[in-house]
Amino acid sequence: MKATGIVRRIDELGRIVIPKEIRRTLRIREGDPLEIYTDREGGIILKKYSPIGELAAFALDFAEALSSTLGLTTIISDRDTVLAASGEYKREYFERAVSSALEDSMNARTVIKKDGANTIPLVSGEDSSQTTSQLIAPISMDGQPIGAIVVVARGGAIIGDAEQKAAEAAAAFMGKQMEQ
Repeated sequence: MKATGIVRRIDELGRIVIPKEIRRTLRIREGDPLEIYTDREGGIILKKYSPIGELAAFALDFAEALSSTLGLTTIISDRDTVLAASGEYKREYFERAVSSALEDSMNARTVIKKDGANTIPLVSGEDSSQTTSQLIAPISMDGQPIGAIVVVARGGAIIGDAEQKAAEAAAAFMGKQMEQ
């Protein structure tokens, strides 16, 4: 563990405040669920909880099936990290932090299709100039965005209506799986 030098007292209700600097660095927002772990030395570890993370193996199989069907790179992410990627460019995305632009697209709660110069970086530090078309289908659970299915086209390929419907259906299916 890394010491921060910050000390907080527990209040009468058993609460502690996570400092703003740490929340900002770890991208913890108000209302985000946190898992609580204990270690052998008596320490407490807080970790952001990702409902989609529990289905990581399923998400990878799902991304591979969608990618092979569409013939395009497919990404499945939670609100922070790319959990699964399949297709020609999967190595550029897998297990990388999502960009703030992708996070904003998820928060819009609507399917977003971008072509040409309008494409956005999907992961932090990505150069999206090679991307010719992308489709972002948010995954929602109980009306709240918890991730996204993203289809990426390069080399002049364009995402059409069939690919859009497939991504929308996949996002709706993943959302329903999370609600069960």
